[in-house]
Formats: sequence, structure tokens, C-alpha cells
Amino acid sequence: MDVRRRNNVTVTGRADGPVLLLAHGFGCDQNMWRLVLPLLAKDFRVVLFDYVGSGRSDPSAWSEQRYSSLQGYARDVLDVCEELDLRDAIFVGHSVSAMVGVLAAAEAPQWFSRLVMVAPSPRYIDEAGYRGGFSADDIGELLESLESNYLGWSAAMAPVIMGNAERPELGQELTASFCATDPDMARVFARTTFLSDTREDLKSVAVPTLVLECKQDAIAPREVGAYVHAAIPGSRLVTLDATGHCPQLSAPQATAEAIADFADVAR
Repeated sequence: MDVRRRNNVTVTGRADGPVLLLAHGFGCDQNMWRLVLPLLAKDFRVVLFDYVGSGRSDPSAWSEQRYSSLQGYARDVLDVCEELDLRDAIFVGHSVSAMVGVLAAAEAPQWFSRLVMVAPSPRYIDEAGYRGGFSADDIGELLESLESNYLGWSAAMAPVIMGNAERPELGQELTASFCATDPDMARVFARTTFLSDTREDLKSVAVPTLVLECKQDAIAPREVGAYVHAAIPGSRLVTLDATGHCPQLSAPQATAEAIADFADVAR
């Protein structure tokens, strides 16, 4: 198995620097990190990749059985770590990938020294005593709309996810990213993402962890950030002065600075 080709692995930055492994969220690919990349590459060796079924990964490697579980995406992360021997990497996961990182670190802790969770959510559906941001009916309707008209769903939802209505080009970029994803693969990833419940897995986190949340986020409201922070002993919670669910695009400077500061790199 050629993992580098399968997952479209890219390595850049300072060759002798600490390793940052950047993992994108649902409907995206590694291009979502492009604005923070030059800011981080000065001090870090930066590894980027696309999950199978996303971006420029090898679509022939996709399996509905494997990618119907977040463990399948965690396996992609571990395959990249093993292929590049990324011991003591700092894993940076956006959105659902924050929880993928938790699962990967629990399975093979030798690869990870720290976790950075950007706009994480261990469960999107509300229940008694927990606010995830959506009712069960909300998520049911979201998935039904996505499965019946993926392109239409993408055009409607991307601006909501991105926020920043005064910067429509950001929503347009996310729409284009969604639309570039194979609809059948996207449907599986969406169900895996929005129906997941990984709250119990937060107890397994045993490395220093940074929880990065946005001031306003329609997908992961601040109650979720507070929940994740409280569930991981010793974690650090930073609220970015940013709106939307993708601060690496809407507030790249602040996002990159928070990651670098957490990594204790002399700048």
C-alpha cells in the first residue's frame, strides 16, 4: 500500500522542526490549511494529507465499510504516522478530525505528543444535560437533504458552516470543496460525522491538549468547547476572536499563533 499516494501526503516546512500533522474535516481537503501553512512552516515540519474519499486521495482505496466509522479515518491517520515515522507529532484536527485524533492517539499513543482540537464536537445532537447544537430532527433533515440533493445541500450549507457573511468568498470556497467531493463518499462521511458520539473517548486523552473554539460557531457552539475542555483534564481552552466553523480560513493569523504558542516553539 502506497500511503503517500493513497492519502496525497504532502510534507513541507522546516525539516528539523517539530512535526505538525494537519487533518481536515468533513467535505474538505488539505487545501483548507493553506492560509496557516506559511505561518507554521517557518518553525515546524508540516505534514498534510487527504482522507480517502476526499481531495486528491486515491478513490480506488475507498471502502464504505471502513469509512462508515470514525475508526476508519483514525486508521488513515495512523497509516500516515507509520509511513513517515512521525513519532511525537503534534496532531491538529479540524472539526470531526479533532475526535479522529483522539481515537488515533488512544490506539497508538507513541505517535503523538500533543493534540490541537480546532472547533471540535464529540456529539452534534442535543440530549438532556448536553448541548451539541442540533436536535435529532435537525440532523435527520440535514442528512436527508444531503442524500437527496448533495450539490444543492452544499450550496445552502457551506455559507452557514463558514459564517462570515460579509466575506462571501469564504462560503463559496467551502461550497466548491464540498462539490468536488464524490457525493456517495460524502454521504457516508456525513453520516459518520453527524451521528457520531465520542464523548466517552475524551476520557482517554493523556497528552497535553489545546481546544480552539470560535467566538461564534453555528456547528460547534461554545457550550461544546466548554464540554470538551472540562472532559480532558489539564486541557487549555482558547476562544478565538473569529466567527464560523473554519478559523484556519477566517482567522489564519490567530489560529496559527495559538497552535504555535501551544507547541512551545521559540518564535
